[in-house]
Amino acid sequence: APSFAQSCGEGVFLGRLSANPYRATSTANPYGQYGSAYSATSINNAYGRWGSAYSSTSVANPYATAAPKIIAADGTYLGKLSSNPYDPQSVANPYGQYGSKYSPTSINNPTSQYGSPYSAVSPNNPYATKAPVLSGEK
Repeated sequence: APSFAQSCGEGVFLGRLSANPYRATSTANPYGQYGSAYSATSINNAYGRWGSAYSSTSVANPYATAAPKIIAADGTYLGKLSSNPYDPQSVANPYGQYGSKYSPTSINNPTSQYGSPYSAVSPNNPYATKAPVLSGEK
């Protein structure tokens, strides 16, 4: 498996997109660096670069131009963690490769390895051992 540096290239590590509220690097850990509502590197900080409704790099801004990228443990690009339903790379686009509930590379497809609640590489499995990483632009 590729290292984080290989997966994210020159991006900023924003934690692991995971449903696990206890893992230190999980975006679902409300006390962790990547899940806290107060951390500068959290997508859950409504006033931060990655969680603000107004930031161009935020998951919460439907007009963001540089939302964080989702990279699977095997290096597969899984789209942008974006709330923009029109961006072809957004997980919020129900017709796009990364947002469709039928696409093999969508975290929204419950039957794909990347979206299944039982897969070790899915962000939807709270017990996943290899949840995908989030990479933000520097």
